Amino acid sequence: FQTTIMADSAKVEAKVKKTVAKKISAKAAKSPVPETILKKRKQRLVTRRFADKRRTRVKKRRHEKLKLIFKRAESYVKEYKLKDREEIRIRREAKKNNNIWVPDQPRLGFVIRIRGINGVPPRVRKILQLLRLRQIHNGVFVRLQKATLNMLRLVEPYIAWGYPNLKSIRELIYKRGFGKMEGKRIPLTDNYLIEKKLGRYGIICMEDLIHEVYTVGPNFKQANTFLWPFKLTSPRGGLRKKTTHYIEGGDCGNRENKINKLVRKMN
Repeated sequence: FQTTIMADSAKVEAKVKKTVAKKISAKAAKSPVPETILKKRKQRLVTRRFADKRRTRVKKRRHEKLKLIFKRAESYVKEYKLKDREEIRIRREAKKNNNIWVPDQPRLGFVIRIRGINGVPPRVRKILQLLRLRQIHNGVFVRLQKATLNMLRLVEPYIAWGYPNLKSIRELIYKRGFGKMEGKRIPLTDNYLIEKKLGRYGIICMEDLIHEVYTVGPNFKQANTFLWPFKLTSPRGGLRKKTTHYIEGGDCGNRENKINKLVRKMN
């Protein structure tokens, strides 16, 4: 009899616990969500939507810019090909008429410093600083005009220079190209860096930069200033004689188109 009473009391206790638990869960379900949590949820949703829109907008803009870069690169290739064909046509026509075709004077030069700091006169040192050739085996592009040609003649025993072709310019900028960003030497690993510095001049990618340098365009000064002086290596096979002019069997002075061979050795 006692055991039956204890079993009944245990059943009653279990029923009471169940009913209490049901009431608590019902209350929790009916109780409203706090206002602060609702605000946070709403804010999070708005932020996520804004981020998604911004991401799609940036992606679309990047895609459009990439298409523009490809179009520009194609137009530059066509321009270079047309220029080469025109030169060949004029040369053949001149030969056919027993004439000599004299090409235009080059407007772009590439200057390499081949001697160090020992025994450099003050005037020459100053000109080398103006040309941004502060270290041995530094190289820079120069617009060839009356003032720069006079400067190059004065420092000729300390430099080797000539007229670079498109291949040399492209290899130099792609392989050893560094930009000047806030006084720092930054490698040109992304078109964004070029656009950030030269975008207002219409130069937004590497091909634009190469085209501006090669054609000595209206924004050549800004493009050339942006490029850090190229740090080249010692030429493979060495130099013959630094103190003698190139036409006398040495290395210094103007070597015209032969500068491209030296650039290949030092790049």
